[in-house]
Amino acid sequence: MIFYHVVSDVPKQVGQHFVLDEKHPNGVYNRVYAQMSTVEDIYKNPEKYEGIELSHEVDVALRELALEKVRKEKYPQYPSRMAALYVSKTYEEAERWGEYFARIGRPTYCVAKIEVNGNCYCGDAYKCFDGTISEKENLRLAEIYWLNGPNEDGHEPIIEVLVDGDIEVVEILKEINANIK
Repeated sequence: MIFYHVVSDVPKQVGQHFVLDEKHPNGVYNRVYAQMSTVEDIYKNPEKYEGIELSHEVDVALRELALEKVRKEKYPQYPSRMAALYVSKTYEEAERWGEYFARIGRPTYCVAKIEVNGNCYCGDAYKCFDGTISEKENLRLAEIYWLNGPNEDGHEPIIEVLVDGDIEVVEILKEINANIK
C-alpha cells in the first residue's frame, strides 16, 4: 500500500525501513505509559479528581488506554494507535498536515511517499475525545471511535489513517525542514 507521511520529530531517509507493531510501539506509547500511575489513581479514586482540570498528557493517556482496550477486545485486526504511523491517502493532504505541524512549532522534516506492508485503519479524528475520570465513559467513546459510523451531529469526518507493519520510505516529495534544532 502506498501512502504519504509527514516526517516529524525523527528524520527518515529514502530506502529506510522501520517496523511498527505491538513489539515496536510509537512515541504515543511512551507518552501514555508515562502517565500510568496518574491514570490508575484516577480510576481508583475518581472523587479525588472531580472538578479538577486534568493535564493534556493525562487526558490523552485516558483516551488512548481506553481506545487500546476496546481495540484489543473487539477490533484486533486494526493497528494500535500506540504502535502505528499516522499517514495520509494523498500527497495534498500530507502537505497540509506538514504546513500545520510547521506552523505549531513541531520539528517537521519533509513529506515522504511510503510503502506499507501491514494493516490499515481509516478512522475519524473528529471522534477522538478528551479522556474523563470515568473509565466507563472513556470506553463508550472508544467504542464509537472504532465503530467508525457517521457523526451524530452530521460533522464531516477528519480522516486519519493508521498503518503498521514494515514501512519503507520510497521518496522524499517535499523538504520542509521547519523547527529543526
